[in-house]
Amino acid sequence: MNIQVGCLVTRIKYHNDVVFKVLSIKGEVAYLKGVFVRLYADAPLEDLELYENQDREEEDDDLLIDVLGGDRGDFFYLPGKVLHIDADEEYLNRCLKFYKKNKVFAVGKNIPESDIAKNIRNLLIEYQPDIVIITGHDAYYPKKGNKFDNKNYKNTENFVKAVKEARKFEKSHEKLVIIAGACQSNYEELIRAGANFASSPKRVNIHALDPAIIATVLAMTERSKQVDLVTLLSKTKYGANGMGGIMSNGMMYVGFPR
Repeated sequence: MNIQVGCLVTRIKYHNDVVFKVLSIKGEVAYLKGVFVRLYADAPLEDLELYENQDREEEDDDLLIDVLGGDRGDFFYLPGKVLHIDADEEYLNRCLKFYKKNKVFAVGKNIPESDIAKNIRNLLIEYQPDIVIITGHDAYYPKKGNKFDNKNYKNTENFVKAVKEARKFEKSHEKLVIIAGACQSNYEELIRAGANFASSPKRVNIHALDPAIIATVLAMTERSKQVDLVTLLSKTKYGANGMGGIMSNGMMYVGFPR
C-alpha cells in the first residue's frame, strides 16, 4: 500500500468512519484533514487504508435548499445576507460554492480562529449581514476533564470570544443570527455567549457544509415565518447530535409586485 501526501484515506482503528486527505507524513505518522468533516487528526501509517474513490473529494455539494416551494406569482424575494468567517480556506470556498448554487448572497473571510474576535466587529460594520457564521476547526479533549470547561477544547474559547463581540455589535438574536462552532465544540457555552445555532450538542464531528446549510435555510425563509427547528437540524449531516439552536424566524424579505 503506497500512501502519499494528497491521498484520501480512512482509519482502521475507527472503523473507516471518516475520509481524510493526507497533508504530510513524518516518519511513520500521517497528518490528516477531514474531507467532509471539519477535523484534523494524525495516525500511524499502518492504521490507514486508501479510500476506494481517490477522485471523490466532494460529497453532495450540489444539495439545493428548497424553501420557497411552488408558484411565486408576482412576488419578489430578497434573501438574507451571509457573512461566513472560516479559519479553513478550503472549507470556506466549498461553502461559498454552496451559497452560490442556492442563490444566497454571501461574503467569505478566511481568518484564523484566534483572530476572529478582534476582526469581527469591523467586518459586521462593513458588510451588515443578517447572518454571520463563525467556524473553522475545534476538538474536545475528554481526557482533560469537564466537557463544560472551554479549556478542554482546541478553539471553543476563540469562538466564544467572537460570538460575544458580535453580540456587543447587535444584541438582538432576531436582527443578527449567529451560527458558531466546529467539530466537537462546547455547544452550551456558544449558545450562552449569544449564538442562535452552535455545534456540537453531543461533541461529535460536523460536516463542512453544516453551518452553511443552516444559514441557507434561514436566508431563504420569510421573516414572518418561524423555521421548523427540528426539520432544519435534520438537514445537517448528524442532525441534533452535531448542531443545535433556538427557535428563529427566517431572514428573507418578500415584496410585491415583481
